[in-house]
Amino acid sequence: MARMAVFHHAYTVPLARAIHVRAVSVACSGIATVTAPSLNKKKEDPQVLLGMSEQDLQQLALDFGQQSYRGKQLHHLLYKRKVKEIQDFSHLPLAFRNELQDAGWRVGRSPIHKAVTANDGTVKLLVKLEDNRLVETVGIPVKDEKGSIRLTACVSSQVGCPLRCSFCATGKGGFSRNLKRHEIVEQVLAIEELFKHRVTNVVFMGMGEPMLNMKEVLEAHRCLNKDIQIGQRMITISTVGVPNTIKRLASCKLQSTLAISLHAPNQKLREKLVPSAKSYPLDAIMKDCRDYFHETSRRVSFEYTLLGIWYFASLSFFFLKCI
Repeated sequence: MARMAVFHHAYTVPLARAIHVRAVSVACSGIATVTAPSLNKKKEDPQVLLGMSEQDLQQLALDFGQQSYRGKQLHHLLYKRKVKEIQDFSHLPLAFRNELQDAGWRVGRSPIHKAVTANDGTVKLLVKLEDNRLVETVGIPVKDEKGSIRLTACVSSQVGCPLRCSFCATGKGGFSRNLKRHEIVEQVLAIEELFKHRVTNVVFMGMGEPMLNMKEVLEAHRCLNKDIQIGQRMITISTVGVPNTIKRLASCKLQSTLAISLHAPNQKLREKLVPSAKSYPLDAIMKDCRDYFHETSRRVSFEYTLLGIWYFASLSFFFLKCI
C-alpha cells in the first residue's frame, strides 16, 4: 500500500495541455492527495474527475492554464450538483470543457441499468459500468421517532467476489475485477439522486471483499469523507477476514468502524461456510481485532448470518462491546 509520495512539477501551459495529468490519492484517509504526471498514458486507462480532491482539481485547472478557482468550481459541480457530463459544466468556459474532453478526461458516472424497490422502501440499484459489467448498490432509508431519515448506502468494492462463501450469491457468480475509486463513489451519488436525500451512512457490505481492494476502497473513503462530507464514524468497512489487512487498516488511524463477517462460533464450522478461513483462523482474527482496537480506540463490530435448515436469512448483529 502506497503510503506517501509528495512531489510537484511546474509546467508551462502548452506542456501542461500536452501531458495527461492523473490524480494519485494516498491510501490512508486524512492525508492530502497529490497530482503526478503520466507521460505514457494507456488508452484503456481513462482519466476520471470523480474521486479527485479539491486540491487535485485546482492543480488540474492550473495545468490547463486556468485560474485555481476553476478547480473549486469543478469540485462543486462534481459533488454538490452531481453533474454527469463535462459539457454540462455550464459554469466553466466552453474552451476549458473542450480541452478537458480532448485530453481524455470524463466525469466517471455510470448509468443505472435497473432499480428494484422493496416494500420497506429499500432500493437495490444495478449500475452498468463502462465495460458493461454490472455492480449492485443498495439504499436503505430508516425514519426515526422524530421523523428524520437516515439513509444508508451499501456499496460494492468488487465486481463479483473471489472468496466464494457458501451462502453468498455474489461469490457463486465468480470474480471479474476490482472497482476503481470513482466506481465506488458514484454508487453513493446514485443513491442520493434516487432518494433526493443526502446519504448519512455508508457500509462497504455490497459485492466483493473490501480488503482485497484496499487501495481503491481507502481512496473512495477519503472522497466520501472529505468531498461528499460523510463523517468517518458514519462509514463501516466490512471484511470476512484477509490476512495482514486489519493491521494495515489500523495503521491508517481511521475513525470508521471495522466490521468482521464472523458467521460461525468455531473454526471448523467457519471453514465450511467461509473457505478462506483456512488461511486465517479465528484466533488470529481475534488477535488482530484486539490490536486494531488498541491501535485506533475504535470498537470492532461482528456480523453473523443465521442459516436455517430450509432457508437462510442474512441478519447483521453489531456487538457493541469492545474486544
